[in-house]
Amino acid sequence: MTRTSSAPAVTRASSALLRAPVAALLAVLLAASGVLLGAGGAQAAGYRYWSFWEGDGKSWAYATQGPSLVRPDDGTVQGFRFAVSEDSADADRPRHAPDFGAICADTPAKGGAKRVALVIDPGTAEDAPTGEKPAALRTACAQVAPDASSAEALASVAKPLRYDSSAMICAISGYPKTGCGEQVSGDGSKKDGSGKDGSTKPSAPEASSAPAADDGGSGGGPSAGLLLGIGAVLLLGVAAVFQARRRR
Repeated sequence: MTRTSSAPAVTRASSALLRAPVAALLAVLLAASGVLLGAGGAQAAGYRYWSFWEGDGKSWAYATQGPSLVRPDDGTVQGFRFAVSEDSADADRPRHAPDFGAICADTPAKGGAKRVALVIDPGTAEDAPTGEKPAALRTACAQVAPDASSAEALASVAKPLRYDSSAMICAISGYPKTGCGEQVSGDGSKKDGSGKDGSTKPSAPEASSAPAADDGGSGGGPSAGLLLGIGAVLLLGVAAVFQARRRR
């Protein structure tokens, strides 16, 4: 009778001892997942810069080359937008239709020159650097030499321009006064409802302008998924030991 009654007691004690580490491990995993996922959200950030766009008469597409490389044809429409965004897929488009006829209506064609319609959008106060105020959006019709680049067309109507060493546009018409593609805190989400454009990220370093997007935001450490996966394996292992001992 003594042996029969003591066995269940030992089993219950062993089960209790095993359940405690299982519960503790599960709690640690849940806490770790919250911290890791929360850290990922906190690390999201955007970049403040002038993006470069090409219009087709109806919509805008993010340029795949920088303005110093592009040689636009006569009748081309191009746009520049200052805003905060994470990458080219998240960038704000110019808030004006790419309408060559309307923009260059008062600039007649001239032999030995081409016309390039430009939309220059300094963006919103929310995206402006501290202490600065964006000017109003404006359009211009640049009349330049047939072989002029987009950068030269822009310079003819929107001086002063400022570039960095990689040929990225830092300022148009002197705005902003300082800074160039700097990272800013926040998630780079839309602020003016202009929506997203699906164009691909520029392939050339100077291509307009967007800084390269983060390749994972992990900072070199293990990802949340990897850590949670390891934890799940450990949890299954403890559970297997628990089940094996219950069958004894």
